[in-house]
Amino acid sequence: MFKLRFRNPLTRMKLNRQLILLFLILVSPVFVLNLYANNQAESILKRHVTNAYMELNKQNHLLINRDIDTVNRVMSTIIVNPNVQQLQAGAEDVYDRLKVYETADKLLPTFTMGTSGGDSIAYYLYVYDPLQKYSFAPQTSSKFRNGGVFFYSDLNKPSWTDEAISRKGRGFLRIIDGIGTGRSQTLAYIRAVNSTISGKLIVGVLVASNMDKKIEQSLNSVSLPDNGEMFLTDYDNTILASTVHDSMGEKLDLPPSMVVGTKNENTTDDIYKDYIYVQHADYEIKQKLVYRISAASMLRQQSEVKHAIQLISVAYSLFAIIVMAYFWRSLLFPLQKLAGFARVYEPGRKVPTEVIDRNDEVGVLIHSVYNMARRLNVLIQEQYVLDIKQKEAQLQLLYQQINPHLLYNTLESIYWKSTLEGNSDSAEMIKELSKLMRISLSRGRELITLQEELEHATAYTLLQQKRYEYEFQVHWETDEEALTSLIPKISLQPLIENAIIHGVRNMGEDGVIVVRMLRQEDEVVVQVEDNGYKPIDHEALNRMIREPRLEDRSGYGVHNVHERIQLHFGEVYGIQYSMPQGGGTLVTIHLPFRLQEEKPNAADAG
Repeated sequence: MFKLRFRNPLTRMKLNRQLILLFLILVSPVFVLNLYANNQAESILKRHVTNAYMELNKQNHLLINRDIDTVNRVMSTIIVNPNVQQLQAGAEDVYDRLKVYETADKLLPTFTMGTSGGDSIAYYLYVYDPLQKYSFAPQTSSKFRNGGVFFYSDLNKPSWTDEAISRKGRGFLRIIDGIGTGRSQTLAYIRAVNSTISGKLIVGVLVASNMDKKIEQSLNSVSLPDNGEMFLTDYDNTILASTVHDSMGEKLDLPPSMVVGTKNENTTDDIYKDYIYVQHADYEIKQKLVYRISAASMLRQQSEVKHAIQLISVAYSLFAIIVMAYFWRSLLFPLQKLAGFARVYEPGRKVPTEVIDRNDEVGVLIHSVYNMARRLNVLIQEQYVLDIKQKEAQLQLLYQQINPHLLYNTLESIYWKSTLEGNSDSAEMIKELSKLMRISLSRGRELITLQEELEHATAYTLLQQKRYEYEFQVHWETDEEALTSLIPKISLQPLIENAIIHGVRNMGEDGVIVVRMLRQEDEVVVQVEDNGYKPIDHEALNRMIREPRLEDRSGYGVHNVHERIQLHFGEVYGIQYSMPQGGGTLVTIHLPFRLQEEKPNAADAG
């Protein structure tokens, strides 16, 4: 089965960038919500405010209709009065007609209703008199300021009488010329007066003047913000009454959605030309009550909400910045410092000694990393010292193993030579032996010059030539520049010994050994070549000297030399076996070129 491995993309970012990204993720929703809240604040505020004003407008319109209904009930009382009904009958006697007229004319002022503005609602009865039976009645008089009776014929009837008659007793509001008010126009409530004797007869038309003052009194009982304006209009948007001075009779500019009303009652709102319009329309009476409020008031409330939201957003952002700065200093900065230390730390490098005065996970981590680095430094130092001591012990052990071996072989050569020939050459061999011992000791030095190693190898070769009855040839090819370089002592002797024993020992004068010492730039090459006739597996020899040494295995001396060279100079140097062109064996030693560090004194030379 295959497992889907998800790699967190944040791990590819540095910690400080991750923290900045986290800050943006935390703060960005606040600004998105801020933008959303600002956009919604206007619609929410408009909905709540307009809903409240729509309800207020509806109640206000209902109150106005109640006032109109009160006037309508008064008119009903006037209409059913017998004296009013008798005006249409027209008695034959002038005296009787005068008496009826005076009674009715005195009756109307008794129904006058006062308003808060000082003007009163007065009732005027226009009686239809086509035969001029009441020609004696005055046409104009100051007494008509509180109501009275007028007579009209087809020649001088007011324009609104026909409309009143057509409505069949239903009242309506209309702007007419001023009647006893001292004003050019007045808002009147007009209603036809039908005969109670015969329903087909019309007594006249009853008019209630100064209705605009009564309606304004109801409008002023409502308070709108920023001096909001209220208008009572008909369905043609003609202002019947309003809170705006001298606006009666003007056309009100309404939003297109509010120009035409619908059946029954309807309440609508709209924003038009920097104003909020709230309208309640009553189709039955063809009236509309309109509130006009400056949108600036609502915008001020909206701006206050926006400012509150923005203040909260800014406060949250500042709080988030403070929190992120705290974590940046308390968490990110120490981790960055620790990461920098871990990035440049190398074994053995000095570890900061600052005191970590914190007990949280970050402090534990920093303390643990520093302690681990210190322990690693101590372990590296201890391992380095241990390696040096181990190399020194190995070298001392190798030297202790080499010297007895060399001494044994030399003494054996002296013994056989003395046995075969007597004591004639013993002195010379002992001399060479002393030279070998002197160079082998070398005042405890582990590295000697190639010049000194050459002397050691020459003394050994002379001893070996005197040991055997047959003669073999030894050629020395040396580079003067190479003789000053250092080499582990007793390195050539085992190689020359192998060349004699395994190569030229039984070849007599045909046996040839060539010893070369050459400098090649920064290296020194030492070669021991023989022309031995026995077949040799050189690859096996190379494997043998590079494998771990066993006590019972041959090749001990060459393996010893190879190990000492690598202990002193490294694993890139050492011994290599190969076959020269003419046959035999070629042993090559690769050494770095190093100058002599210490010269032997006169005592050593003796």
